[in-house]
Amino acid sequence: MGRKVTVAVSTLNQWALDFEGNMARILQSILEAKDMGASYRTGPELEVCGYSCEDHFREPDTFLHSWEVLLEVMMSPICENMLVDVGMPVMHRNVAYNCRVAFFNRQLLLIRPKMAMCDDGNYRESRWFTAWTKSLQTEEYVLPRMIAQHTGQQTVPFGDAVIATRDTCLGYEICEELWNVRSKHIDMSLAGVELIVNSSGSYMELRKAHITTDLIRNASFKAGGAYLFSNLRGCDGQRVYFNGCSAIALNGELLARGQQFALQDVEVTLATIDLEEIRAYRVSLRSRCTAAAGAADYPRIHCDFEMSTHSDIFKTSTPPLNWPNHTPEEEIALGPACWLWDYLRRSGQGGFFLPLSGGVDSSSSATIVHSMCRQIVQAVQLGDAQVLHDIRKILADTDYTPDNAAGLCNRLLVTCFMGSVNSSKETRRRAAQLANQLGSYHIEISIDLAVNALLGIFNAVTGLTPRFRTQGGCARQNLALQNIQSRIRMVLAYIFAQLMLWVRNRPGGLLVLGSANVDESLRGYLTKYDCSSADINPIGGISKMDLRRFLAYAKDKFNLPVLESIIEAPPTAELEPLQENGELQQTDEQDMGMTYAELSQYGRLRKQAFCGPYSMFCRLVATWKGDLSPKEVADKVKHFFRCYAINRHKMTVLTPSVHAESYSPDDNRFDHRPFLYRPNWSWQFKAIDDEVDKLQPIYTPSSAQLRPSSEDLMLSTQRSSHLDDSKHSSPLSSASASASIDVGISTAAVPLPGAAAPGGLSKKPSGYSKVHVNVLGKIKDRTGIPV
Repeated sequence: MGRKVTVAVSTLNQWALDFEGNMARILQSILEAKDMGASYRTGPELEVCGYSCEDHFREPDTFLHSWEVLLEVMMSPICENMLVDVGMPVMHRNVAYNCRVAFFNRQLLLIRPKMAMCDDGNYRESRWFTAWTKSLQTEEYVLPRMIAQHTGQQTVPFGDAVIATRDTCLGYEICEELWNVRSKHIDMSLAGVELIVNSSGSYMELRKAHITTDLIRNASFKAGGAYLFSNLRGCDGQRVYFNGCSAIALNGELLARGQQFALQDVEVTLATIDLEEIRAYRVSLRSRCTAAAGAADYPRIHCDFEMSTHSDIFKTSTPPLNWPNHTPEEEIALGPACWLWDYLRRSGQGGFFLPLSGGVDSSSSATIVHSMCRQIVQAVQLGDAQVLHDIRKILADTDYTPDNAAGLCNRLLVTCFMGSVNSSKETRRRAAQLANQLGSYHIEISIDLAVNALLGIFNAVTGLTPRFRTQGGCARQNLALQNIQSRIRMVLAYIFAQLMLWVRNRPGGLLVLGSANVDESLRGYLTKYDCSSADINPIGGISKMDLRRFLAYAKDKFNLPVLESIIEAPPTAELEPLQENGELQQTDEQDMGMTYAELSQYGRLRKQAFCGPYSMFCRLVATWKGDLSPKEVADKVKHFFRCYAINRHKMTVLTPSVHAESYSPDDNRFDHRPFLYRPNWSWQFKAIDDEVDKLQPIYTPSSAQLRPSSEDLMLSTQRSSHLDDSKHSSPLSSASASASIDVGISTAAVPLPGAAAPGGLSKKPSGYSKVHVNVLGKIKDRTGIPV
């Protein structure tokens, strides 16, 4: 009997309910594994039907079609003399389970149900499935008639068991069971299971990929043995991007790992393992041997099959490897680009339309599309026939073969600078230069005619003409004039997206891309139904700080020198009139009353650390003690939560974006909270004020801390405030000399846009940019009524 086994883990880009395509990819992975010499093949979670079927898991059809696919796969000659398992939903005694189904030579061996559901983050598995809770027990599952007719079996074991071949033993964990505090791999290893298999549906988050690899390595290090991890990859119909990284580890060392990001639909990762290395490693762990001697035994399903061969003396075991993880900048360049590719090829559309303003956000969306084009060209050059077929289908050109990213970008991406009288020459120039360097099909239009037409209708009905605040208008007029510009751009974006391929003599339409980042969504710093409203948004799950770092990376990586000036330019919506000298009068951070660095901190504390207003104050008063007094920290926290409360309703219509950030405010799945709040947070803010009263007398400011001058105080009190319903507004009104908390009205301190420390916004050692807050104001709702 031999001692070396070759095993394969599969990374598949499946699509929810695409049973035909899913089956083809499963069979391809089995064929590739067999051709490479593997005697065992496993794959990702729910690979038969697709992971993101969601409420379709309540439909009998989903279970029926899964069994039909399993039958086709099991009967295929490709699977002969090979141990195989696949992931699919199975209903047992009127309960739905997420299962692995193992078979060998057209005979079912075991149905192993998942024993720990995942309900964190974007996962909602308990909505559709139930965990198997009968440890070390199996029951007889009565097979569907169509299966019984072909296999001759009437039943198959269903439950918590392992499979014993002639030469080794393998057992299963399914996704969450690896993360669970009571992971099953420990018990299985003590019971003599040498190959532990995990099928997963793990999605991308920035800076997360190493966690899975560490868990796999640590599981095999602590328990000894081999750990086989298969994961999905791609967009299978939802906001997440499954991030591959299928891997094989042995005794704490990584032997093989698949790619995290790729356009490849099927990737098979192989390793040859010497079983004697597992046995020698385990027997050397004396405390483990003592525990194993008294361990409970697993039910064993015997399979008359040798995974090794008798003549494997010259067969080389796979050596350990060091696999570098992507940087966050690389993850942004690759992950959202792959998600866009899956969405584009499966949506039936002909490309993308992007309103390109020349700012960091829209430039990031455009650069991600360019990154997608680079990956397409690379995949075609490497001989990926599926990618070539898909791009020809999208472009309706059966003879086209992409050979450079810029040329492909010109066919796939239409960018449009939607200028107005409020647009500066610099932003127009930056947008044009970026489009030229990316290769996009670029056009420029003016929205002034459309804006004036709408204002003319308003004037004809009311006899009134709203004015900007710099022209004597009030806050409501100023806000309405900004929002009309934002919303007309959305309308124009859709008409151009529908007709630009007609203009270019091509069939179909374009997907409209959005460019609102995760921080602006959290703060509500966007206009409802403006250009943030689109078909999809590649950067909606990414912070402003990360986007700036991504553009700095892309500038050199993709040879886009114009990105340097885009990064350095102050973020601005350009919706208010320019100054007489043509300079900007409006910047995002002044409008918001907070910096993007602060927004990232607020977001992580709110979502990751589960902080309400009081808890956030307590955390930040320590973090910022060298920069701000307790009173100033309180003012900032209150301002954030007021803005968040007033604008939360915008999250209900947030454009679908690829999930990439763990503090995303996405209301659809990830961040379940009300969208109608009491914005004065009276009870919570009173708790903060009580704490400030205790801390302020003992607060000693840092000697290096800059304090506002009397001139700054005078300037800050003279600034007029405006309503918060857009990407260009701050919820501040008239100044008040003292703070109070009342059930009906809150006049607690909030940051005032533009009231900065002498010399502008100065970077602190903590990375925090200080905006001094010197006046207290009442917050108003969208109608201008104090709340």
